[in-house]
Amino acid sequence: MSQTSVLSALLRITGCSLRKASKSTLDRRRCISMYGYTQAKSLIYTKHGEPKDVLSLHTHSLSPPHSTLLTLRTLAAPLNPADINQIQGTYPSLPPFTSLLGTPSPSAVPGNEACFEVLAAGSGATSVRKGDWVIAKHTGLGTWRTHLQVDESEVLRVEKEGLKPAQAGTVGVNPVTAWRMLRDFVSLDADAGDWFVQNGANSGVGRAAIQLGKRWGCKNIAIVRDRPGEEGEKLKRELEELGATKVVSETEVLSRDFVDKVKEWTNGGRESVRLALNCVGGKPATAMAKVLSPGAHMVTYGAMSKQPMQIPAGMLIFKNLVFDGFWVSKWSDAHPEEKEQVVGEVLDMIRKGEFQDTPTVEVPWEWATGKEALADAVQGTLEGYRKGKGVFVFGET
Repeated sequence: MSQTSVLSALLRITGCSLRKASKSTLDRRRCISMYGYTQAKSLIYTKHGEPKDVLSLHTHSLSPPHSTLLTLRTLAAPLNPADINQIQGTYPSLPPFTSLLGTPSPSAVPGNEACFEVLAAGSGATSVRKGDWVIAKHTGLGTWRTHLQVDESEVLRVEKEGLKPAQAGTVGVNPVTAWRMLRDFVSLDADAGDWFVQNGANSGVGRAAIQLGKRWGCKNIAIVRDRPGEEGEKLKRELEELGATKVVSETEVLSRDFVDKVKEWTNGGRESVRLALNCVGGKPATAMAKVLSPGAHMVTYGAMSKQPMQIPAGMLIFKNLVFDGFWVSKWSDAHPEEKEQVVGEVLDMIRKGEFQDTPTVEVPWEWATGKEALADAVQGTLEGYRKGKGVFVFGET
């Protein structure tokens, strides 16, 4: 029997034609997928370092799901700062290096957020079915890949009607962080005219906090990095439209008259600035703390400046300020039901047009997309001002 005849016989057994087999790699992958096996591609790293130096693209197969396992196809996955820090090895929690993907050396898959579509479910799965959208219940899932297999207990089903994949895929970290920080440390009283102040106000968390603050009737001061000319004015107008009461630059915050300005804005100091949200650190954070009212809280959830914050003794002794920290990953692990409730409420707001997405820059990921394009996009998130959050958007995979 000729090689062509043997190939034709094998293809008849698997249900594929020779014509189909001669088409693209994608079609051949789909032929295998019909019988329960799915080819996947994952960005991986086998050592810590800069993304451009350590990321590679690995192809592997997923067997048919059994019991309560799910086979998922990734629809959208954001590129968050924490993801980059994990690749660099500087984040407090690091994915373990394992041999689960069959790589020559133990490897890890970066990425903590995504929206997935259920391709197949094991016979014991009851919470989702084929075609449903799901998101990760916890961080550390490793989402920068075309497909993956997880137990149904690791994901949360979301109602996909009225949503885009990127909206569902970015809801679990930034909006939840903003929501919990505004709710869990002080009780802001809108009727009393309470204020909060935040730096990094153009970030995903910052934009979410502005919108939630407006929704809950709280005034706020949004601090952003200095931007030249019209670019700075455009950003100021944009954040004011979202709900920021005042928008100022870091230079303004560091000026000697900033405390007087805040006193003027707060009705001569009769309205209290009871909460500060800090993701920058360093001198800008210390300057922000100076405008807080006695007994206020400053919650730190990031340190983009990589500089320590100095706290004058007077802030502790005479103003009784409280300095807290917040890590959404740890909070989510301890409060899964509350996270699910927050995610559901934010998604409802998005469907109703009451919550605007953070601007994004789409990074297309097709089956044929190479490692260089993906790694360059990841590395680019570290460079200067960006037009929006990078998001892998998966096409024909």
